[in-house]
This record gives sequence, structure tokens and C-alpha cells, in this order.
Amino acid sequence: MRKVFLQGYGTALPKQTVHFGKQTRYRISPDENQLDLAVQAARNALTNAKMTVEDIDCIVSASAVGIQPIPCTAALIHEQLAKGTDIPALDINTTCTSFITALDLISYPLVAGRYHNILIVSSEVGSLALNPKQKESFELFSDGAAAMIFGQRQDSQSGIIDSIQKTWSEGAHATEIRAGLSAVHPKTYSEVTKEEFMFDMKGKQILSLSVKKLPQLFHHFLTKNGMTAADLDFVIPHQASRAMPLVMEKLGIKPQQFIDLISEYGNMVSASVPFAFCQALRKKRIQKGDKVLLMGTAAGLTTNMLLLQL
Repeated sequence: MRKVFLQGYGTALPKQTVHFGKQTRYRISPDENQLDLAVQAARNALTNAKMTVEDIDCIVSASAVGIQPIPCTAALIHEQLAKGTDIPALDINTTCTSFITALDLISYPLVAGRYHNILIVSSEVGSLALNPKQKESFELFSDGAAAMIFGQRQDSQSGIIDSIQKTWSEGAHATEIRAGLSAVHPKTYSEVTKEEFMFDMKGKQILSLSVKKLPQLFHHFLTKNGMTAADLDFVIPHQASRAMPLVMEKLGIKPQQFIDLISEYGNMVSASVPFAFCQALRKKRIQKGDKVLLMGTAAGLTTNMLLLQL
């Protein structure tokens, strides 16, 4: 077990909501931006942990889309939270599962003693790139941010039991924004090319590939750890779509075992898993000592699973 423990958590939401039937979505307003959300979530996490930024020795931004191409988003968060200090700041990105990947990877130097308290922030304003012509994605995504602080202590009973990440690149172009960086340079933007700069999702293709690959990986992962789905105290899945409960059922995960926030909050991309994690903690749906599985699929197609004991 990688002996890390949760010290604090926080979230932030835009002021504006829109509704599609009974579905609520949070959308950023003209006087807000992604950095505002990231910093507010981080400050809320510090308050919750009863810590100051001086207690943090690594800041990680785990977001699908950065604030600007250069510098990394973590450096811009650092500027707002920790300017004048030399706390290292870095980005880790696997799109929707960025938080899980970040926690997985950064836990190793944390356990090794290089860091003692890490702040992971996921923030998204995906609504800015949505294409109104694609109803499925336009009505699915929300903006928001979540931050969590993890520490290391050798006598802790909490920690990461195991983790796995796989990528099936036959799904690489099922979810993408093709333009904006070097493949399709911003100088090519015009009315003719503008949809290349918007989010493009082939939902049925992603779902088909996920349903094909996920069950085998899920059961392999549990078997490797001597467990079945019934042994999990709680599952926090990426809030990918309204099909998520059907996927959970296919995996043998009962409704009371997982959190479903799709109707209330939609898909917050990388912020989806940590936001749902924070909500489960606030609602006391998970308790100290519980075995909790974080899992999700992301553009790529990448799949992550991380099993931890709180």
C-alpha cells in the first residue's frame, strides 16, 4: 500500500446555471474564468484541511484543457496562491481521468518523501468549446473545479492499494478538439474552420468501445487484488454520460455503491471525479476505512482505476 491520506478538499462552481429538461448544467459567465475556479477550489481545500499554502510542497494541475498553452496551468495557479515561494508546479493530463492519473503518479514521490503535502487541482470550462449543433455534448457538459490535498505518513492506515491505466488508441479520434495548437494552428481560424476549434464527440463510438474493454479490465483489476465488486465500499466513476448507471450495472456495481451526479451537475471533464469524490465526502456516503474505487474513461481512449482505503 502507498501510504497517503486525504487532508482536505474543496470545490468551486460558476454562478450561472442552464437547464435542459430536468438536467442542470453550470456554465461560466463573462465575469468568471477557469483560473478563478481553480484558485477558489484550492483555497477551499486549504481551509478544509486547516492548512496554508506554505504547508504545500507540490502543486499539480490535473485538467484536460489548460488556461493557456504556456506556461503550465499549475504555474498560473501558483501565481495566485503561492507567488514569492518556490513550490514546484506541474501539469498532468489524461483529459477526463487527469485527477486519477495525477494522484496515481504523484503518490510515488509523496511516499518516497520527496513531497509531504501535495495539492491537486482539476478545473474545466468546457462549455467555451461546445458546438451547439451537437446536442448530445452541448447538453451534457458543465464547468467547475475541485481540489484535494494528500499527505504522507508511514503509520497511516490509509493509502492507495493498487492502480491501473490502459489506453486503446483506436478511440483517439472519438473525442477531440483538433485545432488550437500545432496540428491546426490558431492562425487558420475562420468561419469556415471554426468547428475544428470546437469539441467533437462521437458518443456511441466511445460507449461501444468502453463497454467492450471496461468489464474485462475491471474484473482483472479486482481479481488481482483478491476482491469482487461486492467488496468495494464505494465507487466514484467519471460522470461521463447518462449511460453511466447502465455501465455500472454491467460491472456488477449496485446503485447504492456509486455516486451519480449527472442530472445535478453533468460531466465536468477532469473535475468530474474529484468533484464527485468531494460530494460523497460531504454527504458522508464514504467513511474513514472504506475501500473506494476511482474509475473512468477519457479521450484516447484511456481508462483509469485506482483503489484506495480512506
